[in-house]
Amino acid sequence: MRILILSALLLLTACSGAPPETQPKMNIEPASFNDLPGWTSENFQNFAQAFSKSCDQIRKRSGHLNLSDDLNEAGNVDTWNTACQEFARLKNPNSPEEIRAFFEQRFQPWAVSADKKRDGLFTGYYEASLKGSRTKSERYRYPLHARPDDLVMVQLGDFREELKGQRIAGRVVDGSLKPYQSREDIVRGNWPHNDKVLVWVDSAVDAFFVQIQGSGVIELEGGGIMRIGYAGQNGHVYYAIGRELVKRGELDKENVSMQSIRAWLESHPNEADEVMNSNESYVFFEEKAEGATGGSGVTLTAGRSLAIDHSIIPYHIPIWLDAQSPDGSGRLQRLMMAQDTGGAIRGPVRGDVYWGYGERAEALAGAMKSEGRYWFLLPKL
Repeated sequence: MRILILSALLLLTACSGAPPETQPKMNIEPASFNDLPGWTSENFQNFAQAFSKSCDQIRKRSGHLNLSDDLNEAGNVDTWNTACQEFARLKNPNSPEEIRAFFEQRFQPWAVSADKKRDGLFTGYYEASLKGSRTKSERYRYPLHARPDDLVMVQLGDFREELKGQRIAGRVVDGSLKPYQSREDIVRGNWPHNDKVLVWVDSAVDAFFVQIQGSGVIELEGGGIMRIGYAGQNGHVYYAIGRELVKRGELDKENVSMQSIRAWLESHPNEADEVMNSNESYVFFEEKAEGATGGSGVTLTAGRSLAIDHSIIPYHIPIWLDAQSPDGSGRLQRLMMAQDTGGAIRGPVRGDVYWGYGERAEALAGAMKSEGRYWFLLPKL
């Protein structure tokens, strides 16, 4: 994946690179557009941008191939290319009426459930903002590391079909793959790649949180910005420090959020390192020319890109979402595009909404934790 999707939920619930032992079965059933809550009032702002980016990616694939090996109802690439071409010919691709008519004519809604359970958890993520420098100094002394040359990341599905969606990472020692150094090892400099620093930032807490989000914008000392994105992970199981703080009695479970965790870390500098290092997972970065890029290969669109469990759900399908809005304005009912994935995004009904960059995006991502449901919109075959 190009951006590691670890949302506000991850601050409370632990995850790993492997799915749960018992994965719920995905069921889809035909529905109608009348079943989609809020369908007739959607304004589709910026949707055309997100849809067109996915169309550009689909066009690169062979037409006879299915969009998904696991979801036959999604059809083949030729079917999607035809739909994309028709969308591109809309007189006004930003018109809610035209977009609504296009989907009602060309697409079929499918209600999604997990072992017949319609509701699932929906959270949010964003592109973090940090202050940094390409040169280490007294102020800028916390490193964000580039991917080390000896890191080996393995997709187990390449070896066995039943392991599809699972991955491990490590380093080769005497011909065997061994666990990589932990977060604490790396932070303390107990590894051989201390020189592999991409950028230095002025806050250990910010350095921790940008790894949670997986991408960010660095406001550089002296002017200019650097965009960074996920380049790899050390393979250790993610452990949520929100859970750690609840276990220690420092936070109540009901009050855990990105904001409350950040406030605790910043007000307890003598204990912060120990708490952050309880999560042994460590993320490596690379410099990016564009904004946050999803696992699908497209630049993400704020409020329209959705991270899903790509081990069972294909990228680039439109998904109608109905969940609680994080700004308290009521229901979040809009058409999203499946364009990303992440270690915590597991199961048939589970999603992470990308909110973009900046303070408002951070607030929305931190506040979003809602039960909801969604529908796939797939071309009529």
